[in-house]
Amino acid sequence: MHGRFQSELMKSKGILTKGLDLMGLQVAENAIDRLDQYFLELTKWNQKMNLVAMGPDLKIIENHFLDSLTLIPTILDSEKPVNLLDVGTGAGFPGLVLGTALPELNITLMEPRLKRVSFLKHVIRTLGLSKVTVLSERLDKNYKPEEENKRFTLITSRALTRITDFLELSACACRPGGKVICMKGPNGKDEVREWEKETPHSPFQLTETRELRLPFSNALRMLVIFTKVEE
Repeated sequence: MHGRFQSELMKSKGILTKGLDLMGLQVAENAIDRLDQYFLELTKWNQKMNLVAMGPDLKIIENHFLDSLTLIPTILDSEKPVNLLDVGTGAGFPGLVLGTALPELNITLMEPRLKRVSFLKHVIRTLGLSKVTVLSERLDKNYKPEEENKRFTLITSRALTRITDFLELSACACRPGGKVICMKGPNGKDEVREWEKETPHSPFQLTETRELRLPFSNALRMLVIFTKVEE
């Protein structure tokens, strides 16, 4: 019986379930099923195109899926309705993972590489995620949504660029009072000091820094959260 339990745990759905439990995060059972299906689609497509580095299921799930889900408490604490932009999402991290776990969110994925866009659209169709859209373009500091009132309440990205540069890129796309969440590793504090030194008149204020550990590797992650000053 113990051996069967261990076998089930090491399947992708078991890894997701255990990881969420260790992180103290709760999502619906059908959301875990969707995340598992997403992971299986990623595994299939990864054999034909380089979406993520090859590795054991546990490592891929922890480094990409569970890492993305660390944003859930911040999102749930945010002002509603949430309109989130994920810049340079790649294979959907963190935006598509969040949209899979919390399908009520309005999420825009920005990704310029067309092969990855094809994968993202495939997963969105497969999982029936009606509130997730994809923009095949890059964010620049002059970007604005077509309608002014559709600027984003939350903007995030994983390891796209330095905090200083990402805030400059995000300024036009972020709604006044909106937040930018920078997902960082142990170097997060150094990047904050760089931002403070290089941008004394930034339109953003540092609101919060959250430190956490991934559940299996104990790797350090930092969420550095900025708020756009009211215009």
